[in-house]
Amino acid sequence: MTLGDFTTLRTGLRDGVLTVVLDNPPVNVLGATTMREVRDLLTGVRDDPGVKVIVFESANPEFFLAHVDMHILDQRELLEELAASAPPGVNVFQATGELLRHQPQITIVKLAGKARGGGAEFVAAADLVFAAEETAGLGQVEALMGIIPGGGATQYLRERAGRNRALELVLAGELLDARTAAAYGWINRAVPAAELDAHVDRVARTIAGLADGVVAAAKRTLPPADLGAGLVVENDAWASLVGRPAAQRLMSEALTAGAQTVEGERDLETLMGGLRAR
Repeated sequence: MTLGDFTTLRTGLRDGVLTVVLDNPPVNVLGATTMREVRDLLTGVRDDPGVKVIVFESANPEFFLAHVDMHILDQRELLEELAASAPPGVNVFQATGELLRHQPQITIVKLAGKARGGGAEFVAAADLVFAAEETAGLGQVEALMGIIPGGGATQYLRERAGRNRALELVLAGELLDARTAAAYGWINRAVPAAELDAHVDRVARTIAGLADGVVAAAKRTLPPADLGAGLVVENDAWASLVGRPAAQRLMSEALTAGAQTVEGERDLETLMGGLRAR
């Protein structure tokens, strides 16, 4: 296995399980650098027979991936690079999820803290997700920012939770606890926090220890749905909103009010609700 030098990821390989620790302080926003490094990692191990399972976790116990970096549109050069390497028909945000969904290895998210927006989309794109009952949270907060999700959530959530619940999650902007997320189908299972590490380790090592060809056969018989047409519609809808003055004002005021800081991100929904009320 050959991996590049990463600045927001830490990796370790043992017994066929590649552990990827997301480490972009202070709150693990999903920035352009992290998206590029996730792309490079996934493509780099795609054909590696020594990697059977990829487990994503966070260096920050409070935040898995807070959401997409609100400053990301300022990183034009890097975004252009990501766009050039994105699969046909998807934007740079959707590309991360589509790489995850089509990865030949089994991908697992170990969710101890919060994941909102693009972070929640990352979670929904993984094959398996296990979350801590007491501390994990998932939410699509984009509507509170004057936009809709643009990284696959509209399609991933409809497939996982059904249309009615997808509409609720996209429009209400609430943070779901792990048990509710499991009941909705957003994640596989809510696990007591004290048991999360052991549970994910057990599942990952069981899968990594299967006979050659079993994982590939399972993925071939249970392929990810073709969401291409829906992703195009999602991108068009997101693009029609993100440049509007209302969305730009809400995101700017959110940053001023404490978004992307530890304190502000602990209850981002209330922070954003206060901005809308003014």
